Amino acid sequence: MTLVHSQKKRVILLMVDTLMDSSLQAALNTGNVPAFQFFIEKGCYFPDVVSPFPTMSVTVDSTLLTGVYSDKHKVPGLVWYNQKEKRIVNYGSHVRELIKLGLKQSMGDVFFNLNHIHLNKQHKTIHEILHDEGIQTSSINALLYKGSNPNVLKTPFLLSMVTGMNKKIEVQSPDLHSYGAFRCLNPVKKYSFSWQKYGFNDKFSANEVGYLINQNKLPPLTITYFPDLDQSVHKNGRTDIKGIQKVDKQLQKILNQYPSWDEALSNNIWIISGDNGQAWISSNKKDALIDLRDLLNSYRIGVLKKGVTSQDEIILCVNERMSFIYTLDDQKAPLQEIAKVLQNDHRIDVIAIKNEKSVTVTSGIHEGHLHFHPEGEYADEYEQSWFLEGNTEILDLSLTNKTVKYGDYPDALARLYSSFFSHEGEYLIVSAKPGHEFIGEGSPTHIGGASHGGLHKEDSFVSMIVCGTSSTPKHLRIIDFKDWLLSLVQESYHSK
Repeated sequence: MTLVHSQKKRVILLMVDTLMDSSLQAALNTGNVPAFQFFIEKGCYFPDVVSPFPTMSVTVDSTLLTGVYSDKHKVPGLVWYNQKEKRIVNYGSHVRELIKLGLKQSMGDVFFNLNHIHLNKQHKTIHEILHDEGIQTSSINALLYKGSNPNVLKTPFLLSMVTGMNKKIEVQSPDLHSYGAFRCLNPVKKYSFSWQKYGFNDKFSANEVGYLINQNKLPPLTITYFPDLDQSVHKNGRTDIKGIQKVDKQLQKILNQYPSWDEALSNNIWIISGDNGQAWISSNKKDALIDLRDLLNSYRIGVLKKGVTSQDEIILCVNERMSFIYTLDDQKAPLQEIAKVLQNDHRIDVIAIKNEKSVTVTSGIHEGHLHFHPEGEYADEYEQSWFLEGNTEILDLSLTNKTVKYGDYPDALARLYSSFFSHEGEYLIVSAKPGHEFIGEGSPTHIGGASHGGLHKEDSFVSMIVCGTSSTPKHLRIIDFKDWLLSLVQESYHSK
């Protein structure tokens, strides 16, 4: 016989956008983040969990829910080119680009297509798997939430009027689903904080978690997304303290729903994790920004407002510190030729092209090339085997007795390789050296602050705090979270 619902330990995963060691340590040194301090003292702290690539929230969250990289879940990045539909998909890089692409189409991509069309249905999400087992889950403010229950999102009136979005959007969501002003669990606080990014903010997220706790409605698994820290780090840099302190206040509100903070721990397993890190960006604008339009001005580059035309030779899809560069005409714009142009820029540390089942990596920093593909004589710490040939310095790999050790680019081989099988098209991938980011037509810039998307460890390492269990993922990677969370929930739910 299973334990009654109230006696089981629930699993609460709080995903804090851009939670990383550099800013967390800076904030802890102030002594002004009591909730973070409490969780760390009572649990285990891991400063170097590896994020998927590109290090953008939509790709990270897709991996979190499905337990696979983008070659299988099929959400390539924040911005990518859909070859079948001959258009750029953009889930929200900057409003300038969304307007140029068409707000109605862009909003459709963000609020429906991401979860229900682009995310590969062949790989069930953790919500769908637990639903099949009769176990409830909740998702609060997470961009990726695909579940098994038919639900309706109600588009806020002003947003519907400005963008042309449908007033009601039929979706498949978890048992308990909160999604900003579109769908709210707490009826009393329905409109609170809605004007701040339509409810996609930390206050709203904390309020919804607090409501579930207060009403004794926490299901066996709750995934909650806290988005605000990301923008603070973008602006203030990798050692931003104010953003961490603001998150801490929301964590305090959640803990205060219990008679004591210790009781909050005894009732639940708490996991607080970042999704991606951020690399520093130079304050020298000319040096910081890598304008791909200037570097590749000898080719006809697609213009956002015009859409993709028959005259276009290449398409740029900028994901901050990483970019996909597509050729639409391999005769006039061969990828090998484009790669050679990019190798002249010392700010680009990774330039990669796929050749059938193999990937070739060059660099604006190192000479030579590196060829690699899966299933070879070299093994890495994640139990993955690789064929390697060429200059391993390009990806900062150390080889000892057929063992691969990663340096500045954690899990680089699997993360980079998966990106080349995430969607159709002929493209190369570039990642910028810390200090720099790519720009296209209307890309956001973060001069003197920080940015992400790249393969480097500054973009890739996130912090994680675990309380209430000695269990950890098989490897310290977000791709390993799904199986770990399933085991935690199932063990608690089926315990006798």
